[in-house]
Amino acid sequence: MPKLFDVNFPGECKTLPEGFWSAVDVWIKKPHVVNKRLCGTKETESKDVGDEALLFLLDDPELLREVLSFITNKVPPAQGHATESPWSSTVRTVIPKVNSYGTTLHKEVVLKDLGRQLVTFLPFEEDSEGRVSLKRGNIYQLQLLHRDCEGWALELHALAPDEWLSDGVVYPKLPWLAADLLPKLARWATECKTSEFKSTLSLLPVEKYSVVYQQLKEKYKALVKIWPEVTDPDKFVYEDVAIATYLLVLWAEERAEKGLSSRQSFVDLGCGNGLLVHILAGEGHPGRGIDVRKRKIWDMYGPQTLLEEKAITPSERFLFPGADWLIGNHSDELTPWIPVIAARSSYSCRYFVLPCCFFDFYAKYQRRQCKKSQYKEYINFIAEVSQVSGFNTEEDCLRIPSTKRVCLVGKSRNYEPSDDAEAERRRARYIQSRRAAAPVFPGGGCHGNKGADGDPVGSWGAGFRPRERVEAVRNCAALPRDFVDGVVLQVANVLLGMAEDGGAASTGWNQGGSLSVSQVAGLLVQETLRRLKKECGGLQTLLKNNHQVFRVEGGRVHIRDWRDRKASGADGKRRPAVPGAVKTRPCWFYDHHPQRCPLQAKHCAFAHGPDDLRPSTRPLKKMRKDAF
Repeated sequence: MPKLFDVNFPGECKTLPEGFWSAVDVWIKKPHVVNKRLCGTKETESKDVGDEALLFLLDDPELLREVLSFITNKVPPAQGHATESPWSSTVRTVIPKVNSYGTTLHKEVVLKDLGRQLVTFLPFEEDSEGRVSLKRGNIYQLQLLHRDCEGWALELHALAPDEWLSDGVVYPKLPWLAADLLPKLARWATECKTSEFKSTLSLLPVEKYSVVYQQLKEKYKALVKIWPEVTDPDKFVYEDVAIATYLLVLWAEERAEKGLSSRQSFVDLGCGNGLLVHILAGEGHPGRGIDVRKRKIWDMYGPQTLLEEKAITPSERFLFPGADWLIGNHSDELTPWIPVIAARSSYSCRYFVLPCCFFDFYAKYQRRQCKKSQYKEYINFIAEVSQVSGFNTEEDCLRIPSTKRVCLVGKSRNYEPSDDAEAERRRARYIQSRRAAAPVFPGGGCHGNKGADGDPVGSWGAGFRPRERVEAVRNCAALPRDFVDGVVLQVANVLLGMAEDGGAASTGWNQGGSLSVSQVAGLLVQETLRRLKKECGGLQTLLKNNHQVFRVEGGRVHIRDWRDRKASGADGKRRPAVPGAVKTRPCWFYDHHPQRCPLQAKHCAFAHGPDDLRPSTRPLKKMRKDAF
């Protein structure tokens, strides 16, 4: 049987042949990681079979002999195996992202020949009445071979390559299998990495998720064009569509399992832009969202989307006995509290949480284990909180455009309702132990036993610090202009005063020397450093914000030379100044450098003197209120 394509492995590859089967399993179970037009697969249980298992596809004796000859590489099964069941077989249903095939199902019989390091894929289609038809031209095979002189190689074979039919989705082209699939299988086989987390959508039927996601994506895609927030609409809209899809399918499965007729109610704690609430409510689930700060987009949703601007402090005032589910989508400091609040709201209350930033009950989460990633350790901590709170906790991984994709779900309790008092004592002891170990917040947290609105919050929320209602700007942008200008001038003068030998003579313009950020900090008085320390990024952020004057690379600070296109950042993303362009900011070098600006006024993006300064005439963006 001639090979179509092959990939050679490095000479010393110690992961083979075990790594080959690990890579094949990825392709079988998660083909969507390579073929982006697929949503996933649904797989039957693996079992050992013989050629009789293929009779439902191969009812023609001549076709049966041809396919068996291909599968066994022209070696009769009796000679190649000592057993009557030579293959480990499973049937997978391939699920496309966009279903353009109607009720026809695309399936494959997958036959693993463990002895000969060979796996064969026999695709077939099944209609709504259960009739099957083999796609003979698309039968292919992957085989791992060990060549004495050349080492290991991975080969691709096809039964009838001249008859191969491709639709670009379920049936990819043969060159794609060679150029994309084979190299990835080879890489996976040599890496043999095991993920810290479960596969995506492990708690849901993938085929239902795919259908609902495409419906919601089409329904809410217009939001990308009219998104009024400063955040990236492509990320946030489609991320919330995917999270909403997950919850809708999860809840539909729960209704079917428990025989429920009414849709589940919910409360989204720390709802942010409120889009998740808007989608869930629009799909028929009664609920509301609460966040400490109102967003611009809230006014665009309409009265059917219930959103409240309120600071949430864990207490008796913020229990939700009427809600079926509590949601924490990137809920930051509320994340560890959500399982607790759900447990204390009612015995039937469930929760869904998608952790992002690392918070403990009363402070930032402190890492304790170096053998795990910080993210995995934090997920384990929230799972521990959930278990102590009384939930049977399940973990899953979402398909969202984010590195923080692992969610935790508490659908049932690990104790009976009659044991609720003991469960509450266990929760209280655990929270108290975390509080005792937590560092003290500067300023005393949320001022003793008072909530953000000044009301008593009860003992179990005392010490919790909710975020401020007004988001503080801490990127040095809110510092007084004269303070920033003073620091910039002080640092620039020191750099200009330490010009290296030939620095000014060789170029005719003083480019100054360079200092490390720590050396620059040594130039400043303690009061200035204390003020900068309160800002995110401190001194380095201030220097980078003043991009016109400084270039910060590799931890060192330089004077920026705008004649050097690479040093000035005038690449594909930052175009050079266009003659006649509006100049809204003065040129620092023209005003402060001993030799003034190295560029002529017509080539400089900044104004050379008051006469060159022109205010911007660009109109402010107007928000479309009729967008919905």
